[in-house]
Amino acid sequence: MKTFKGVAVVLVCMSCSVYAARQKSTEVGGVQMPAKNSIAENSAASPVLTTFATDMKSTGLEEKLNDKGPYTVFAPTDDAFKKLPAGTADGLRKPENSADLTKVLSYLVVPGKITSAKLKKMVKKGHGTATLTSIEGETITVKNADDVITLTDDKGNSAVILTADVPQKNGLIHIVDGVLLPN
Repeated sequence: MKTFKGVAVVLVCMSCSVYAARQKSTEVGGVQMPAKNSIAENSAASPVLTTFATDMKSTGLEEKLNDKGPYTVFAPTDDAFKKLPAGTADGLRKPENSADLTKVLSYLVVPGKITSAKLKKMVKKGHGTATLTSIEGETITVKNADDVITLTDDKGNSAVILTADVPQKNGLIHIVDGVLLPN
């Protein structure tokens, strides 16, 4: 009986370790993004994703990114939004352009949980490129060179994944340095 109790204690401890590993968090912009939170919750908490989070809330995409998912989000930093041509971001935020802003943000969301390792495998299988379809309906091209994953829209705009695989309860966030734009 003593041996059985010892085995049970070991199994319980192993289960606790597995649970703790699943509940990890990743730091983005100096703030922890707990894996137990949703994409919308963690985006809103990060000081480097304030533009993305504010725009997400104004378009109603926040509701979707609080849903079950899973989703993979290529979240542009605030600096990424500043790289857009002058007037682009402000123009998208005008009330009459709400549908366009929703389209841009939805273009940054892909159904499923797609890790950086999976992206690299897809690129290798595709002989140098892979294609993702966003929830907006248009495609994003993925390339990997020297372990740098680059995303490109149909207009030729590109973004590099700066921080990959930030776990969320409803998917993953990849922090990117550019804003991809749909057609």
